[in-house]
Amino acid sequence: MGIKGLQGFVARVCPEACRTVDLREMAEKHRIDHPDFPPVIVVDAMSCVRYWYTPESWVCGGQWREYLAILEDFIKAFMAAGIKLVFYFDGVVEEKKRDEWIKRRLQNNKEIARIFQFIKTHRKQPGRGMFVVPSALPTFTRFALKSLGQKTVCTLQEADFEVAAYGLQHDCIGILGQDSDYLIYNTCPYFSIEKLRLDRLVTVMYSREDLCRALGLSLTHLPLFACLLGNDVVPESLLEGFWRKCLVTSPHKNNSYNRRTNILLAVANYISKVPCSYSSLKHLEEMLPLGSDKTLLYRGVETYLLPGQQSPWIPPNVTNCQMFSLQQQTAMCQDKEIFQLAKEQHIQSENYTIFNILSNGEIECSNSLEDECDTEIPGQALIYRPARQHIYSVLLESGQGGAYPLVKEWFVYFGNPLQQPELIQPVQPSIPGGTPNLKTLWFAKGPDVEKQRYSTFLACFHLQDRMEELQALEAPVAAFCCLLAYLMMQVSSLSLEDLNAFLALVLCLKGKSAAQLAGLQLAQVDSRGVHLGAVFVRGLTTLLMANSACGFPFRMDDLMPWEVFDGKLFQEKYQQSHQGCSLEELLEGNKSLYTPFQNLKSFICKACMAKKRTIQSRPRGNGFITGTQQREFNRRFQQTHRSSFVPPYHNQMRGFLWRNPQPQGKK
Repeated sequence: MGIKGLQGFVARVCPEACRTVDLREMAEKHRIDHPDFPPVIVVDAMSCVRYWYTPESWVCGGQWREYLAILEDFIKAFMAAGIKLVFYFDGVVEEKKRDEWIKRRLQNNKEIARIFQFIKTHRKQPGRGMFVVPSALPTFTRFALKSLGQKTVCTLQEADFEVAAYGLQHDCIGILGQDSDYLIYNTCPYFSIEKLRLDRLVTVMYSREDLCRALGLSLTHLPLFACLLGNDVVPESLLEGFWRKCLVTSPHKNNSYNRRTNILLAVANYISKVPCSYSSLKHLEEMLPLGSDKTLLYRGVETYLLPGQQSPWIPPNVTNCQMFSLQQQTAMCQDKEIFQLAKEQHIQSENYTIFNILSNGEIECSNSLEDECDTEIPGQALIYRPARQHIYSVLLESGQGGAYPLVKEWFVYFGNPLQQPELIQPVQPSIPGGTPNLKTLWFAKGPDVEKQRYSTFLACFHLQDRMEELQALEAPVAAFCCLLAYLMMQVSSLSLEDLNAFLALVLCLKGKSAAQLAGLQLAQVDSRGVHLGAVFVRGLTTLLMANSACGFPFRMDDLMPWEVFDGKLFQEKYQQSHQGCSLEELLEGNKSLYTPFQNLKSFICKACMAKKRTIQSRPRGNGFITGTQQREFNRRFQQTHRSSFVPPYHNQMRGFLWRNPQPQGKK
């Protein structure tokens, strides 16, 4: 997560350490020097996603087709220069960084509350100054890059260490990211994603050597320098007294600099005079108020040591064993074959969260764009918890007496202070004959097992009785309907108008290009529509988890948001539906969509009625119209969509939604 203020310090105080470089030229030089090895840049994807997401609309749930096209252009620019990219994503939140993770999530909650306040006041999206990435953007970016043929790695620990190690071990021409920790690791050059001009492949390279010259340090000082400034291992709160002492003795104090800049210069001055030895480190640890943990500095310095590297601050017989910190002996899953496959799929970005559950029974979910003032819609973490409980029971074998191990969840939602993880009990889904074991779901072959995978997946969403109807649909539409039916069952405040909006979205999205969607203009933005968009996209990640657990009854590509969701298009359909537009308007005048619309609507209403849930009409108008006006405004819509009307379900097996078109009436 970097060292606070270091990136800005380098730009302001050490401009000589910021060199503009042409990546094409660097790649060409690499080819001359290493003719047998193509030039590679390793990308810290987590620090890049906010720079990659450039579609104008970001609050409505994500412009996923536009974003996919942007990623494709990004890759093509590097391919044209003969540069191979390797993308790394954080696969875990390490325990030592949990406090920082919580602090950021609680801060994000405040930012999201301000965004909703703005939308309700102004009926539009805030400016880029309030930008937050769409919910689940890093997760879907990982699968997007993989679908575009890129080498994509999901880490077993914080990504910065693995990125720095890969860059060093594979002689990469550089690391692309935006994290000042890359100034500290002794690895390949560090390039800025923020300063990248994609059209010319020019960016800024931050030079460790020049930074050291400006500070009067050597490269071996940098890990200790980082720790004494405060990082993910050594909290800043323990260093205040030390900083004051350094500021008193520093010859570099400059009133034109801010306090943080003066602290950076003072700490550099202090440690430049300290002999590079383990005994010096021990002396510093004695001097600092580290409380009961006197090894904080030692551990902090060690985190910057890459495989094969040694440091004068650390005894010579100690090397960093971070890479091997995950031991199966302590794992929730004791089956080596299952554990190994889950681990391989995790690293290769093929599954989602499964390894985290099987290895240490812990999972987290960051903030979503949810309105904490809307008490009618529970937090997405709570909406999808029953599905997750079923997924956990598929993954974790029950012990003696049928008891399952508890899963620790760190899920952000309004009212959760995140002081400790919530302990969640796995719950068996309702499957005749019981849940198939994981070995069967993951390793067995044949049509019977394929059917078991599909039915187990559906059972996680309480739809095991709807298998035949769902299998008749195209896979992305089947997954969409599975999620939508589950949502309608779980959230009693969702109305027929909400259902119609979602169905119109999936039907009208098909065939629309990224450019067409980019051109869609919204007169206003509805805050509840924003909230529902985020809830739906988080639901897609729950589908990913269930699919991974059940042995992939769906292709992961069929569960991606660019197949079934677009934020602006959903916002348009949501407003049209609640303002009472006709079915013709809602479906953009495309009469061929009427029957599929009624069939999908009927399917979802029937699935809900089977669970004693009747979906009611609750039109909300456009947010400004109330009472009599609203009722009048919605009359046309209600003539087409009667309150809690369930049309007979005709599985006609035809039209673009259905697989293997068959003669009508044939089942």
